[in-house]
Amino acid sequence: MQIQVGIVGAGPAGLMLSHLLHQHGVDSVVIDTRSREEIEGTIRAGVLEQSSVDLMTETGVGDRVRQLGMVHEGIELRFCGRGHRIDFTDLTGGRGVTIYPQHEVLKDLIAKRLADGGDIRFGVSGVQVKGITGDAPTIGFTQDGVEQELTCGLVAGCDGSRTMTRYLIPSPEPRQDHFRQYPFAWFGILAEAPRSSDELIYAHHRNGFALISTRSATVQRHYLQVEPNDNVHDWSDDRIWQELRTRVDGAEIKEGPIFSKSVLPFRSFVCEPMQHGRLFLAGDAAHTVPPTGAKGMNLAIADVHVLSRAMTRFFAAGVRTALDAYTDTALPRVWRAQHFSWWMTSMLHRMPEASGFDLNRQIAELDTVTRSRAGRTLLAENYVGTPFD
Repeated sequence: MQIQVGIVGAGPAGLMLSHLLHQHGVDSVVIDTRSREEIEGTIRAGVLEQSSVDLMTETGVGDRVRQLGMVHEGIELRFCGRGHRIDFTDLTGGRGVTIYPQHEVLKDLIAKRLADGGDIRFGVSGVQVKGITGDAPTIGFTQDGVEQELTCGLVAGCDGSRTMTRYLIPSPEPRQDHFRQYPFAWFGILAEAPRSSDELIYAHHRNGFALISTRSATVQRHYLQVEPNDNVHDWSDDRIWQELRTRVDGAEIKEGPIFSKSVLPFRSFVCEPMQHGRLFLAGDAAHTVPPTGAKGMNLAIADVHVLSRAMTRFFAAGVRTALDAYTDTALPRVWRAQHFSWWMTSMLHRMPEASGFDLNRQIAELDTVTRSRAGRTLLAENYVGTPFD
């Protein structure tokens, strides 16, 4: 089968890329080893920047985001028993973020692609990508017991943090992998409870970080900083609620039955370059950020916003200029997001063997940021995200 763009991975990057290409008349096939049910059923939190919501709305996949998403116009930084609000609306000229889970974004994109006649192959196996340095790379796979092959003009590696496409770029040259593993993890829960707060609370405490978040009016998502080797069975419901109350230090926490517990490792990663021959990486296949800055899904959308326009120009006029510049165009935003995520993480989390000096230095930094309009603006502008253009 001849196709203009073969896309490996039906996550946010791959599905959004296929959707944006379709808007410009470029055909694509998306393949994924997971079933549609697995993809739509993987429960993940989601904070959408203003630019991500705007792009979804402009391209016809924003109806449910507007209807069901919760617009947040600020966050609270809490330390030393006091809350300090970062007012996004005031500090960024009216911009904000929307709380909308990643799996709901995937449902929206899958439904739209199928309604538009898009070709998504779920549950394939034996994926092999070959010939990326030639003029006609191929993607081979097996579907329903039948071996198939796509001959592509271009290939997009959008297969997430467990990628295989990234390793098609030779290492150590030209591929350079920048990696940092953090010495802690997040313990995440989903609970049937009313909202504890109208906006997210980021809490610094000597016991460790806590995040009071939300999923809906009746389901809440909260996180605690824990050791990387902690097990969900180590944490009873009573222990979880007690530790959350301790760490938010005076803020009200509304409790309810906990129906999901998970331990999330913390890491930062960037692959450079994000392209090789006719292969182009996007989303978690190219980079991973700690969730503290709420940048993961937004970076994936930003990547494919750049990549879709470059691919469109290539197929419309045979011009590779924008394609060749893809890495140079996308990477500055990636590194800004890495810095912001690292900054939020280092400012709010207790580091192993932290001394009184370290804890008081963090408090001084939080105090500096929240007292200063310039500090609050720096945080707000990075959190809501800069426009894609």
